[in-house]
Amino acid sequence: MYLQLGQNAVIMETDVIGVFDMDNTTGSHITRRFLSESEKAGRVISVSDDLPNAFIVCDAPRRKAAPASAPAAGSGVRPYREGAGAGSAAEGLTGVKVYISQLSSQTLVRRFETLRMEWLQGDYHI
Repeated sequence: MYLQLGQNAVIMETDVIGVFDMDNTTGSHITRRFLSESEKAGRVISVSDDLPNAFIVCDAPRRKAAPASAPAAGSGVRPYREGAGAGSAAEGLTGVKVYISQLSSQTLVRRFETLRMEWLQGDYHI
């Protein structure tokens, strides 16, 4: 299922980590730093040129196969993640994309919940 973010932007609803209101969350220095570092890393996608009202954090699917030298599952060894320096607000989030939308967070959450309810009731048709 897809979630429409405004304009012609859609994302897979299964990739959504969270929907956040710009006014309520950007007061925190941690959120501002996360957004700033994400933008510097090229992970921010603006859906519209209008005034932003919400941002959506998504897990970008990783399409590459793990290298042969990757640690075995359950080995307790954590692989190195690019950009995961100490004190980084975006620590370990190299696969994350941040979408900036002009739609309110309430509108986006309602769309998300509507999709979920249609799917649970079996009313969702592809």
